[in-house]
Amino acid sequence: MCRLIAVRDATSFAVGEMLQPLAAIAKGSKEYQGDGWGCAWWTGQRWERYRSIRPIWEDDLTQFGSTTVLLGHARSAYRNEGIDVENNMPFLEDPSAFVFNGELRGVSIAAPGRIGAEKLFRFLRRMGADTELERFRHAVEVVRRRTRYVRAMNLVLASGPVLRATTWFNEDPDYFTMHLCREGARTVVSSEPFPRVGGWEPLASGST
Repeated sequence: MCRLIAVRDATSFAVGEMLQPLAAIAKGSKEYQGDGWGCAWWTGQRWERYRSIRPIWEDDLTQFGSTTVLLGHARSAYRNEGIDVENNMPFLEDPSAFVFNGELRGVSIAAPGRIGAEKLFRFLRRMGADTELERFRHAVEVVRRRTRYVRAMNLVLASGPVLRATTWFNEDPDYFTMHLCREGARTVVSSEPFPRVGGWEPLASGST
């Protein structure tokens, strides 16, 4: 059960500035989040990406430049399987990027992918979820209807600089509740509030 962040700002910020809190959250998590990590940042024309099999808190987070849109993901591999850098999010398909946290049991969707999260990303794109909000809502609802049990489904789907997010969970709200922080022109969605940063709003299950 992974940890994720999504950040958007009107002005540039240092990528490492936002990755440091994610590293702290991942390192302090009650579940191990060291099965690799990744981030993707919007250049204004395309996504750039970095992925590593190392735990995020052991990597060099100062190696990146600045951006106005960032997705970050620290991985806890399901059943400790599929630990491979190619399975690390964010997943990219121009102009879209995707991060996911949760567990879906008994999913009846057909889409290519190495792991469930990658199949979910491609299914959502096929449904047009990265084109407009109502199609995003509809695609998420289709996934929910085709899933026997949604333990949790927290995801961010980006189309260029536009971020769309949803959160659903049926258990362990202390762990699966997503949080939102707005500070000036900056908006952050995170698996957990950043350490020593206030102004966080918990998002109810079903929020989009």
